[in-house]
Amino acid sequence: MQRPETRARARALQLLYAWELSGEPSIETVVARVAAMYGRVPHGYDRGADLAAKAVAGRPEFDRLVAEAAQHWRLDRVGVVERNILRLALAELGEAVTPARVVIDEAVKLAHWFAGAKAPAFVNGVLDAVARESGAL
Repeated sequence: MQRPETRARARALQLLYAWELSGEPSIETVVARVAAMYGRVPHGYDRGADLAAKAVAGRPEFDRLVAEAAQHWRLDRVGVVERNILRLALAELGEAVTPARVVIDEAVKLAHWFAGAKAPAFVNGVLDAVARESGAL
């Protein structure tokens, strides 16, 4: 059984994925579409939607941080899932509520579940570099 926080992160990632692939409407629009599909907003979307909204709001800064930390990778070459996992983790790191190591571990877990075989190491490396640079680790 997954912890509620882990489920919220997975839902936030799903919202970010849908947001990016549907032309970047508001997160509220994406949540409304999900609610229409399920007949209601699924349990846990409050925290997931909040994290997704923070990831969208901070996207310019988060993308800059990822581009600096992802040596030899242009941001447009990073997959949609990996890019949104990184944005989501950086939004959560910015809250400074959850310990940085937990945020990074959870992001790596999301990469295992939703991305390719090399994604967990990439996500871990980028987040570790950003967290160390910012003093979070």
